Amino acid sequence: MRTRTIGRTGLAVTEFSFGTAALGGLYRACPRDVAMATLEAAWDEGLRYFDTAPWYGFGLAERVTGDFLRDKPTDSYVLSSKVGRIMFPVPDDRVPSYGFVDPLPFDVRYDYSYDGIMRSVELSHARLGLNRIDILYVHDIGIYTHGAERNAHHLRQFFGSGLKALQELKSSGTIKAFGLGVNEVPVCLDVLREADLDCILLAGRYTLLDRSATAELLPLCERKGTSLVVGGVFNSGILATGPVEGAHFDYMPATPDIARKVGAMMDSARSWDVPLAAPALQFPLQHPAVASVLLGTARPESLRGNMALARLDLPKDIYPAFEPHTLVAPALGQDAVRQ
Repeated sequence: MRTRTIGRTGLAVTEFSFGTAALGGLYRACPRDVAMATLEAAWDEGLRYFDTAPWYGFGLAERVTGDFLRDKPTDSYVLSSKVGRIMFPVPDDRVPSYGFVDPLPFDVRYDYSYDGIMRSVELSHARLGLNRIDILYVHDIGIYTHGAERNAHHLRQFFGSGLKALQELKSSGTIKAFGLGVNEVPVCLDVLREADLDCILLAGRYTLLDRSATAELLPLCERKGTSLVVGGVFNSGILATGPVEGAHFDYMPATPDIARKVGAMMDSARSWDVPLAAPALQFPLQHPAVASVLLGTARPESLRGNMALARLDLPKDIYPAFEPHTLVAPALGQDAVRQ
């Protein structure tokens, strides 16, 4: 599989990569044998960049990812994990769900400080059972997760000392790159204006449907040499399923307006005799700032099906047909909190 370089680091990642949130039991339980089979399918399909996080199943996804990669040749893959959340043990009857089914018996404390980031990395190495993490993302900092007041505190922590931790980890060779792992554009702009980042893992905001990153973030990334890793290319499913009953956009039921837009996109895709999911998967890679498209599933057959669509030979002039139906996500507002 072709590779692209993360920022100016020299670190090469495959154009398609594997995200492990579903292996942590996101929305439905993922038995260990299914998780390992899905990781094996990703490897067999040529994916060599794997992304995980302490948040996914409260450490469960890191454990299975580390177990899978442990016997792979040292330089045969790239691994990223995330900082910003510290897991701590709780009694079995006090384990929160946060959308994860059968997670490990932990709860979360947010900490974007120097000490918090260093502690998070140490714990991730222990859960992974690996002595290397190539990329660290600052996970879910921003109004989208925390709301305006709490996020202001977290940004002060990050700029006050957390950024220094990441810079030290990179300069020491402990990691090769760092950036943000978020679902919103505004915090990316806020941080990039103050600091240099190697990469941003951005979910759902540079897709065939949602072009929120286009106006400001992509040009800024190009100027600063920051790569995008794009997740959520199906916008919570609707670009894969179409506007069927129960379809979701941005983690919530799709509105009639979104359903109409996606229906029009499906009509455009049919005129080219391709399923809408194929251009949805391949669209982000048309931009030079994008290094990889992150695919996440807990089913081997789903992973293989997506990769078949990713390999379809699409005409380069297919994408303008979708532009009249795109949108930019509305402002989150001062009180917005979306877990």
